[in-house]
Amino acid sequence: MKLKYLFIALVMAQVSFAQEVRTLKLKPFEKTLISDTLKESSGLTIIKGKLLSFNDSGNPAEIYELNPNNGSIGKTYKTNAVNIDWEAITNDSENIYVGDFGNNLGNRKDLTIYKIPFNPETENLTYTSRINFFYPEQQDFSSKNRNNDFDAEAMILLNGKIHLFTKEWKSKSVSHYIIDPTTETLQPAQKTESYQSDFVVTDATYYQGKLYLIGYTKGANVYLLSCEETAPGVFFNGKIQKYFLGMATRFGQIEGLTATEEGLYISGEQFKFKIINARQRLYFLPFKELN
Repeated sequence: MKLKYLFIALVMAQVSFAQEVRTLKLKPFEKTLISDTLKESSGLTIIKGKLLSFNDSGNPAEIYELNPNNGSIGKTYKTNAVNIDWEAITNDSENIYVGDFGNNLGNRKDLTIYKIPFNPETENLTYTSRINFFYPEQQDFSSKNRNNDFDAEAMILLNGKIHLFTKEWKSKSVSHYIIDPTTETLQPAQKTESYQSDFVVTDATYYQGKLYLIGYTKGANVYLLSCEETAPGVFFNGKIQKYFLGMATRFGQIEGLTATEEGLYISGEQFKFKIINARQRLYFLPFKELN
C-alpha cells in the first residue's frame, strides 16, 4: 500500500510540474505601435544591428527594417523570392533565411526556405539558394484548414543547421525538425523530438542555451515557453517553463519573436474579430522578468 501511495504521489507531482504555468502579462511591456505598412508582422530577426520583419501570405516579397522605438519603417528591402506564405525569419550573421512554409491547409508540396545575403546598404536582395524540404511522416495532403499537424511558423539557425518547429493545429503539440541548409536537392526534414505545448507555436528564438517558443490557442490565449538545452540541439527533455502572457484580443495576434542580450522582442500583428480591433504592436520582455 505504501508503494502504491508513493507511486500516486510521484505521478501527481509530475503532473503538477508539467502543468505549472506562470502568469506574466505582456501588455505592460509594450514598446510601440507598428507602422500600418507592417500590419501582419509574422517574424522577427536582428542582423547587422537591424531589426527585420515581413508580412505573410498575400503580401509583397519584401523585408522591412523596423524601428523598435517608434514602430516606423526605416528601409524596405525588395527580394526576388516569392511570398506564397512567408512565416519565419532567422539569420547566420551574413544571410537571412526566410521560411515560405506556412501551411494552414496542410496540402502544400512546395515548402521552401530562401537563403538571402543581407547587405543593409542596398534595397534589392537576391536569394542565392532555395532549401526545399518535406515532412516524411505526412501521407495525407488533402486540405484540412487548421486541422493538420504539418504547418510551421518558427525556425532558428543553430550549429550550422536549421531547426524548424511545427504549428500543430490538430494535436496542439510542437515537433522539432532539423534541415540541412547546404543541401540543394529536396530533402526530408528530420524529426528529433516533440512536446505537448497545448498551443500552436508561431515563432522561435534561441539565446545562451535556451529555446523560446511563442504562440496562442484558438481561444486567443498567448503563451511563451522557455526550454533549456540539455544537449546540442535538444530542448524538450529538460526544464521547460510555460508563461501565460494574456489575450491576443488585447495586444494583437502574436507572431514574431527574437532575442537580444537583454531580452525578447515580440511582435503582434493586427487582430480583428467582430468588434475587436487590436492594432499591430511591438513589445520588449526583459530576461530578468523570466527568472
